[in-house]
Amino acid sequence: MSKQTIIGRTYDALLFDMDGTIVNSIAVAERVWAAWAEQHGLDVASFLPTIHGRRGIETITRLRLPGVDPQAEVEALLLAEIDDVDGIEAIEGAVVFLTSLPPDRWAIVTSAPRELAVRRLEAAGLPIPAVFVTAEDVERGKPAPDCFLLAAERLGKKIEDCLVFEDAPAGIQAGEAAGAAVVVVTTTHKHPLETNHPTITGYGELTAELLRT
Repeated sequence: MSKQTIIGRTYDALLFDMDGTIVNSIAVAERVWAAWAEQHGLDVASFLPTIHGRRGIETITRLRLPGVDPQAEVEALLLAEIDDVDGIEAIEGAVVFLTSLPPDRWAIVTSAPRELAVRRLEAAGLPIPAVFVTAEDVERGKPAPDCFLLAAERLGKKIEDCLVFEDAPAGIQAGEAAGAAVVVVTTTHKHPLETNHPTITGYGELTAELLRT
């Protein structure tokens, strides 16, 4: 059992969002999405905060832009994001922390498509987990709880015994809705986020201890 001293209780598994949580890809994502927003006449400053933590298909569909095929736009954006990994890096301490965890006790749960997620993890020098839930694996993306519930199921753990690491409101809401405990990673936040959950700025001082029973 994994023991997380940040909250002072034991957990069976740790579930990590990717972008903004273990990977700093905010500059890349905002470059690509800002260019797309400008092409469609959107206010970039107000639009960019809405892209984080959600699947691209849901972000675009919610806009209801006339004459726009959300699926086609998502596919074009995916190619642009895969092509641009300049500046992508691991959140401080994430590589050491993740590689210290038993493979059957953690998962990555991201709103990114699998191909893009693998590309960013490799660019950041982070391991690919045995349990890897991506955009294609669920019908409803964050803030729906489906992705975290699926990750817990694949790990063979109860979601109530899992600790979710998230950075974006949609992901935090998904973790809460799933019934997991949540830790908020604030490394990439430009402004303070009001939350009742514990917060961390990186993984450098975190340790996980495997409890023998």
